[in-house]
Amino acid sequence: MHRFAIFLALVLMMACTTRLGKDGRSESAVDVKYLAKTEVDRIADTNRSEVIDGVMLIADKLYRRNPKEWKKAGLISREAALERLRNRNYRNWPELNGAREGQAAALAFNEAYGGDRVAALIFGLLTMVDAAFEYKESFYILDSLNEVKLFNCARNMEIAVWKLAHDRNAAGEPLLLSNELDPNNRNLSFEREFGRVMGLLDFMAKVVADRNGRNLSRLTQTVVSTFFLPVSFLK
Repeated sequence: MHRFAIFLALVLMMACTTRLGKDGRSESAVDVKYLAKTEVDRIADTNRSEVIDGVMLIADKLYRRNPKEWKKAGLISREAALERLRNRNYRNWPELNGAREGQAAALAFNEAYGGDRVAALIFGLLTMVDAAFEYKESFYILDSLNEVKLFNCARNMEIAVWKLAHDRNAAGEPLLLSNELDPNNRNLSFEREFGRVMGLLDFMAKVVADRNGRNLSRLTQTVVSTFFLPVSFLK
């Protein structure tokens, strides 16, 4: 560890001696940030961004098919509901009573829940992603990730797909409309986007496992569950 600290200090010193920019200002700050990132860090930055964008695309699709949901929250438009989710101030969701991750997502499939089901599901999924990426948006050389958290987050996306297709109210109607399975008008866009997000998370889990010198193969067996798996509570 002592040798690594010396190496990092030398890298940072080298970065601080970079040339001046065309405007006469030092470009060292930019170079320091770049040099403080490994290839895995840059992959993590892109991966997290793509996962968040994918979940938000699913939210948009769900609101388009279930417009009554965003109206339950008293919002003025679908766009306002999406912006609320993207910002997701953890204290700005009184209807969830502090629930996040699996607890929040599960509310979307509770027939007794009277709030915005899309918001509950997507807020739950987004907070799982936040936890899987250690509540960071950008990663640097000393940051670490946990492959099990990423793996569980991917499986939770899989569970969400299953629940969207199978969970129904007492009248036999889907609690949330998603894929259209009518033979004359099949639309599996939800399933495809969930699949893309799962693939991104599984890829990141494998990259992190390799960097941590661990074997992910024991986790890659199919998880058969209708309950969302823990993410933030893992060490």
